[in-house]
Amino acid sequence: MSEPVRPGAGPAALLRTPAFWVVSTLLAAGAVRMSQILHRFLAAYPLATVTAVGLFALLAVPFWRFVQELDFLEREPAGLLVVAFAWGGLVATTVSIPGSVALENLIAKLGSPGLAADWGAALAGPSVEEIAKTLGVVAIVLIARSQVNSVLDGVVYGALVGLGFQIVEDIVFAIGAVAMAGQGDEVQPVITTFLVRGFLAGVWSHTLFGALAGAGVGYLVVNTERSRGRRITMAGLALFGAWASHVLWNSPLLRDGLGNGAVALLAVLAFKGLPPLLLILYLVRRAHDREAEYYVSRLAGLDDPEMITEGELQALGSGSLRAAARRHAADKKGRKARASVRRLQRAQARLAVELSRAPDDVGRYHLEVRAHRAALVALGHPEAVVGARTWRHTASTIGTAALAIAVLWVALAALGGA
Repeated sequence: MSEPVRPGAGPAALLRTPAFWVVSTLLAAGAVRMSQILHRFLAAYPLATVTAVGLFALLAVPFWRFVQELDFLEREPAGLLVVAFAWGGLVATTVSIPGSVALENLIAKLGSPGLAADWGAALAGPSVEEIAKTLGVVAIVLIARSQVNSVLDGVVYGALVGLGFQIVEDIVFAIGAVAMAGQGDEVQPVITTFLVRGFLAGVWSHTLFGALAGAGVGYLVVNTERSRGRRITMAGLALFGAWASHVLWNSPLLRDGLGNGAVALLAVLAFKGLPPLLLILYLVRRAHDREAEYYVSRLAGLDDPEMITEGELQALGSGSLRAAARRHAADKKGRKARASVRRLQRAQARLAVELSRAPDDVGRYHLEVRAHRAALVALGHPEAVVGARTWRHTASTIGTAALAIAVLWVALAALGGA
């Protein structure tokens, strides 16, 4: 990865940035507009609206935690994560709703009403929405350039913009389904929308598209050793990939081609969702490995087992191995040891980041690592390393996978039957 950029002076410097005030104004305007829409929903369908907001807000929590965990070594400021989420939910949505309708009308006029009916949502929605969402990542760059210093940072911010968009759009769709049902203030259409657009489609829709476009913005900003033309081209390809994935997702392809039932619905979801999912997983893995190699090498240069041991160096650079080290601690010494291992890993990650920025000013980070090391030693588990994989871990993994498949199958069967 490129040499990290040292953070700015702090909130005071942020307030002097014109982009901050522009973004704040747009967020405020979006909040006003969405408040008006929510007020109308509450007036017409109070029970359905509260149910929709509650369900999709709960859905946002695991997605947020997963996205945040992607960049474990150099975590992004919480305030900027909120800005990214809010841009997606407040700005991108309020721009996209009228913009998509206008573009669909244009498609009907320039093409035909039939074309607009079949392909309007596939062409108009992605064209407006992906640009609006990507501008959210650009906004983060403009107000806090120092915080975007890897492709992975772009993925995180893009994913959270997409998540904010997805949650708000799903709430709007849920209330629209209630209105179309014509049965009054009922929650059944909300639950159906939650299963289809949230539970089933949430894995590979807006969060994924936003992450892909965000990776392009990250590449454009970070890889300054590359030519400007190459960086712009790669960013454009990433945005095109997000747009094309969204077009495929919204397209009428396979709408009636695989029949009814759970198997047919699962096949359509896999056909439309797997390509962008596999692509972004590849990009995340590659970006994470490069970032981990960079930061872990800074810790290795200390050659101090009190700061980090050889086994911990290997574990810290991999998300799965970090989790395995926590499980190993829990198996050996209980939940307190698991929490202590996580705190030690976080302290080691902070130390690595500061070593890359200001190697002569890391005294307090050394103290932090020593404090968490001492806590772990007191629990009788002095090293945050990976243990041997046990049958319990294997059984737990298989059981969790089986439960997830069973829940997915029941949902698909119910929807397919409907």
